[in-house]
Amino acid sequence: MTHNRPAMHNRTVMHNRTMTNSRAMTKNINKTDNTDDIHWDVAAFTADARGRRCPLPIIELARRIGDLDLAATLVLWADDPAADLDVPAWCRMRAQELVATRALPTGGTAYLVRRLT
Repeated sequence: MTHNRPAMHNRTVMHNRTMTNSRAMTKNINKTDNTDDIHWDVAAFTADARGRRCPLPIIELARRIGDLDLAATLVLWADDPAADLDVPAWCRMRAQELVATRALPTGGTAYLVRRLT
């Protein structure tokens, strides 16, 4: 059996957003680094995990997001290639929202995450 899956392009992340419902419903959303309507500068905190390898960027994200108010955002900077898969997966598993991603000018990726729970 073959599955047709959307192609993942550089600097594009497919992730699932958990909807509020008694059953977990998901909706695929494309987020790219070209999002002009995203307000990166209003994040409550920026966690710099560049130079750290798996699982340290996720540990930093998990540690910091608990300090935020509901609906607040944080930015995680990471240059570990595994973070491209780990951050969206962590957000799905922990019912948080990966709002957007963008490439950092010095290398790596910035992940904008909103606390939902």
